[in-house]
Amino acid sequence: MPLQPDRRDFLKKGLAATATVLTVWPRAFFDTPEAHAQSFPDVVVVQGSDPTLMTRSAVDALGGMQQFVKPGNKVVIKPNMSFASGPGAGANTHPAVVSEVARMCAQCGASRISVLDNVLHTPSECLALSKIPASCAAIPQTTVDVVKSKRMFREAKVPLGRQFKSLQVVAEVLDADVLIAVPVGKSHSASGVSLSMKGMMGLIHDRVAFHGRYELHDAIVDMVSVLKPHLVVIDGTRILSTGGPGGPGKVLPLNLIIASTDMVAADAQMVALGTWYGRKFEPGQVKHIRLAAERGLGRMDLQKLDVRNIEV
Repeated sequence: MPLQPDRRDFLKKGLAATATVLTVWPRAFFDTPEAHAQSFPDVVVVQGSDPTLMTRSAVDALGGMQQFVKPGNKVVIKPNMSFASGPGAGANTHPAVVSEVARMCAQCGASRISVLDNVLHTPSECLALSKIPASCAAIPQTTVDVVKSKRMFREAKVPLGRQFKSLQVVAEVLDADVLIAVPVGKSHSASGVSLSMKGMMGLIHDRVAFHGRYELHDAIVDMVSVLKPHLVVIDGTRILSTGGPGGPGKVLPLNLIIASTDMVAADAQMVALGTWYGRKFEPGQVKHIRLAAERGLGRMDLQKLDVRNIEV
């Protein structure tokens, strides 16, 4: 299903990804005198050929994982591993991206690192074929698992919800100190794209209601008003440009990683850089991205953000 412009004119075409901005929003700072005089970018785009190096470089450009994970923290990493397919199919996050994020968390002294997803296909096949458990096997304090049983979920209030006022969320997420979204860039037949915001549906119990009972895009925004990751790392090593979310479809190699503390900005950047359904789109043409920006959950105006482009 093509992305919907939602009755608005298409914005002028072109990649907002390369936009240079004049205003920099301060983030956290390194504990060095030099770093106290600088701020970090809003969005980082790293291009290269090594997913591990690209992932670490993207997070380092935001100040390093130590900006997000402190010794003793409990961390939940949410990748895409819902489908029984290998990395080349583009439906699941590249295992090297997930494992490098987990490794950085371990190096920061995290007490528990849980890689979790509420998968759609047979759990054992999703775990095995995604190769994510194998890639994380040697990382201290790290487990990779699926969440299916209702006892693994707990009610969370959604004060700003328009479609609903509460949600059954993975209890481990609610108890965690840090939530990190590590989605792959892919198309989606119902929502246009599935990135960090749409990907949070893998941490709730009743995914079906989003596609039937509620208006999908508004429900996604309700959800991420409470499931708001501290860090987003989008796997753009290759994207599932058509046939998403599960494929098969056209897989395009982009050889990039996007990182941001702003889930709206990260998703907007991935939309701008990708080709979807054979054409280019602007972030505002994805309804849930536009609604999230309008509701103050992040920014999609890439031209006004500090976007740092890095090659490794």
